[in-house]
Amino acid sequence: MYAQGVSVDFKDIDFNELYVNQKQKTTFKSKGVEQWNKKALHMNERVHQSIYNKEFLEAVNDDQCESILDVGCGVGNLSLKLAERLKVVYSLDFSPVMLEQLEKNAKELEILNINTINKSWYDSWDEIPCADIVIASRSMEVKDMKFALEKLNQKAYKRVYLTYKVGGSFLDDNILKVLKKEIVKKPDYIYILNILYQMGITASVQFLKSEGRTSMYDDEESFIQSVSWSLGKLTQDELKTLKEHYASLSIDEKEKNKYVSWALISWEK
Repeated sequence: MYAQGVSVDFKDIDFNELYVNQKQKTTFKSKGVEQWNKKALHMNERVHQSIYNKEFLEAVNDDQCESILDVGCGVGNLSLKLAERLKVVYSLDFSPVMLEQLEKNAKELEILNINTINKSWYDSWDEIPCADIVIASRSMEVKDMKFALEKLNQKAYKRVYLTYKVGGSFLDDNILKVLKKEIVKKPDYIYILNILYQMGITASVQFLKSEGRTSMYDDEESFIQSVSWSLGKLTQDELKTLKEHYASLSIDEKEKNKYVSWALISWEK
């Protein structure tokens, strides 16, 4: 809050501090390595065929590039495709099970130019190779955004691409209304653009489509799991309410939120 009548200069606003504060307050907390380890097999069944992958890969300019660092690579939905376009791919993730699945996928496809790296945002990256291109796809759930952006920028020779969710929630507002839950949303992508600007980086932004969660609800169980992933452990009353809500959804209602938007933020070195 700023006092009425007090002039505030844009350069005096610490956008990273605003991000950090909002990140600390948000209802949606970052997941630990064990949670991502458990999610790896389920993710591998779904993540490879996606309109998001197609749009992200189309946006990446690999002209005169030979190498790429994929930060938060998961099971390799982008690394595997980029390995067909570039000589060397470094695939980094803090979940060893994600990397094991990526290596299995690469072996089945006879892809030999992927090098896996088991590191987190908070480990030292001194030994991680630099690359012509650095990407961080849907993997920027960090405590300190400026710290993470500096790491990406330092490892890139030519270009950086990252994506961040548009809007501060993965959950449909109707679900929250049904549960009678109030949430504190996560920081939106606009924080990142302003932090980069204050770092002296003028970035470009475009918007990608991704399948929304409602399009991936195969059954009641997957619906419950998805909501629980965002909100954490649910009470018995909340579970009952969600099951009743799922049973009441029409096909049209499930299709309504078929797609969500991600901001693709990029810059040249």
